[in-house]
Amino acid sequence: MADPLRDIVVRNRAGAKAAIPSVCSAQPDVLRASLLRAQALDRAVVIEATSNQVNQDGGYTGITPDGFIGYVHDIADKSGVDRDRIIFGGDHLGPQAWRVRPAQEAMDKARVLVRDYVKAGFRKIHLDCSEGCAGEPAQLGDEKTAERSADLAQVCVDACDNALDGLLFVIGTEVPPPGGARVDEEGDIPPTDSSAAKATLDAHANSFGDMATLIGGLVVQPGVEFSPTAVHHMPLERDPGLLAALDSWSAVCLEAHSTDYQHPAVFPRLAELGFAFQKIGPALTFAYRQALYALDQICAAPGSLEAEMEKVMLANPAYWQGHYHGDAKALYHQRHFGLADRIRYYWPDPAAQTAVAALRSGFDSPIPNAELQKVFDDDVLTRAEQLTGDQVQRLIDAQIQLALDPYFFDEAT
Repeated sequence: MADPLRDIVVRNRAGAKAAIPSVCSAQPDVLRASLLRAQALDRAVVIEATSNQVNQDGGYTGITPDGFIGYVHDIADKSGVDRDRIIFGGDHLGPQAWRVRPAQEAMDKARVLVRDYVKAGFRKIHLDCSEGCAGEPAQLGDEKTAERSADLAQVCVDACDNALDGLLFVIGTEVPPPGGARVDEEGDIPPTDSSAAKATLDAHANSFGDMATLIGGLVVQPGVEFSPTAVHHMPLERDPGLLAALDSWSAVCLEAHSTDYQHPAVFPRLAELGFAFQKIGPALTFAYRQALYALDQICAAPGSLEAEMEKVMLANPAYWQGHYHGDAKALYHQRHFGLADRIRYYWPDPAAQTAVAALRSGFDSPIPNAELQKVFDDDVLTRAEQLTGDQVQRLIDAQIQLALDPYFFDEAT
């Protein structure tokens, strides 16, 4: 695949309903299932890592950029997936992970971050310097954001060994502010104003200079979002007119974040509106949890995994406290079933790993169909029959793949 990202952008801007999914996760089952689905459909897929998740210090996963690519390639090799269909992306790369420090110190860390990402083989680089550092406003204006992004872009260009070899910059940011996404009077998420999107793009073009030709994506809000307990579905009939911001940029597409849990019809509609890059993350780890908890209901000791995960999350509440709210019952439900899926941070915990391993190894094979039908939908069981591997693994893969399938809509081929 020569340059699938640029090809997708060109086709999308020419009017095709073309888009590529960006899977933002480090969970091994999510990666395995996603890569297998891309292989089965003979499609390219973007695998993304965030600056907090993977960085030169290890991030919260303990993995460096070079280590992440090796980790994904190992999963691909063991699953029989062609490496060349995998495009690696870095998400929100900038000083965020170190923003409690003074700006110069945080930017020094960010320069190492982006250099390491590009040297490792990441080619879709989302540069995000929109958040202030120590002593600065929480959100910076376009001019300062673009200036710092251009600084990091130059580091990326200098780190390329082979004529920039597919390097593509994504700029802009539209993520929920602290406390959750804001809604309008109708309860919908208001899309980015097209004039604001154009101002962001123009500011970056001015700062990037000759490097502006490497900009291929602009992150804006089309009106999709989810909270811990609700999905804000994008009104299909609405056109926020964001393509107007790209009038003089034929090689740039729009990128949508937080598209998880939307109705399947939303994804081709997003492509029609110019969103050739569509990100998904929590919906896939949510599906992983769904599969495990379904199995947990029919195992020898029903509910044992859920009980163990409750202990793990209560012992270290840092990843969910401040994100979930309500009484004890509401907090329990959000910890285990919330759409934000903060439980995903706890699966690597040793106690959680032990509990999952015990669950997965505790079934006689095959599990009776009558038992499976109690906890899995028919489409999961049907997909599992089409996959390879042991039955438990096939069920987990099937649940994840069905959450990803809407992103591989027909007209994107």
